[in-house]
Amino acid sequence: MELFHFRIVQGIRLTPPRILAFGFAGVILLGSFLLTLPAAARAGQGTSYLDALFTATSATCVTGLVVVDTGSHYSLFGQLVILSLIQVGGLGIMTMATLYALMIGKRITLRERLAIQESLGQFKVAGVVRLTRAIILITLVAEALGSLILFFRFLSDYRLAKALYFAVFHTVSAFNNAGFDLFGTSLMGYVGDPVVILTMSVLIITGGLGFTVVYELLGQFRQRHSLSLHSKVVLKTTVLLLVLGTVFIFLFEYRNPSTLASLDWKGKLLGAFFHSVTPRTAGFNSLPTGKLTQATLFLTILLMFIGGSPAGTAGGIKTSTFATILLAVWINIRGRTDLEIFRRRLPHEIVAKALVLMVLAMLLVGGMTLLLLLTEHWPFLDLAFETVSAFGTVGLSTGVTPSLSPMGKLVTILTMYAGRVGPLTLAMALAQQGQKPTDIRLPEERILIG
Repeated sequence: MELFHFRIVQGIRLTPPRILAFGFAGVILLGSFLLTLPAAARAGQGTSYLDALFTATSATCVTGLVVVDTGSHYSLFGQLVILSLIQVGGLGIMTMATLYALMIGKRITLRERLAIQESLGQFKVAGVVRLTRAIILITLVAEALGSLILFFRFLSDYRLAKALYFAVFHTVSAFNNAGFDLFGTSLMGYVGDPVVILTMSVLIITGGLGFTVVYELLGQFRQRHSLSLHSKVVLKTTVLLLVLGTVFIFLFEYRNPSTLASLDWKGKLLGAFFHSVTPRTAGFNSLPTGKLTQATLFLTILLMFIGGSPAGTAGGIKTSTFATILLAVWINIRGRTDLEIFRRRLPHEIVAKALVLMVLAMLLVGGMTLLLLLTEHWPFLDLAFETVSAFGTVGLSTGVTPSLSPMGKLVTILTMYAGRVGPLTLAMALAQQGQKPTDIRLPEERILIG
């Protein structure tokens, strides 16, 4: 018996991209059904299916956009359903399926290994099961440590059971870059608290780096191996974006009385740093998003569009894609043909894939923003912010989400789903497969560019 068994319409082949797309859709539909049950809401009257579908999609796609407040609307059962969806969505469908197979002692077939390879973005199928085991262990350790630190901090604010529950919930939400909170105001009450802000930041960054990079860093400490080119690019790009984001947000918000101006120096630095971290698809906010300056909102859109890194819990086009495109632009300006970085040359197909992903992401964001402009009555920047937040599976909002029309909710649901599955993976899942390659090449001719 295989991990996934679908009754597919004749003529449709179940490729790894389709397994991922169908897998996420199946989890979302199951979660939406559970959230409509009366037991999932505090009032005991259930939740409308559209709101439940929106919440299930946001949780499974680890986004954090909410149409109803998680802490006050949903019961303990509903919150646990959301927490489970976050964990499944963060780790990925194939990782959870592999965990189940390992627990029951089932052998992983080649097709399942190919699906795992696709979900983790690996170059080869060898070692994917070993990497999956490492991912599960890294997740357990990171979430246990984060929960322990937050538990002792929350003990001063809540009773024992509530402090433990809040610590576990927000740790899982942070590590999986989900952004769901039970406070009702995200982390604005802890804007100057270094324990909460730095713990959440470390969890967000660790989950957003990608399991491949974290696994390689841990292996380097044990065996002193040099890092791969992928890890070097991810780490350098991540540090650069965090530093530049912190500096510019600090400058943009320094005199804003609604954000940083009223805080002391420690609060200003923590607030600017955390708002540089959270657009990397985390969704928490320690500053009121709707009161940020226009410059900060635009910078946040750029950071959300880039997102985190591949093979992790983050969304966006990814840091490695962003770095590849910037380098491709730079070498073309300099009149060179080979893209070289850290004394290595990137193959042209990697550059082409990065450009395709960028174009697909821009078309998706542009198209969905246009649809929201037709259905909603908010300024352009707010709707563009909402769309990029959904695509990057971030969860930040200027206040648009709760007031979305039914059509606006459906548009946002589709955007979150496409952002989590990945626009390139989704396009491959929808495309017709099986075209036979041909050796025929047509005559070459040039066109003018620029």
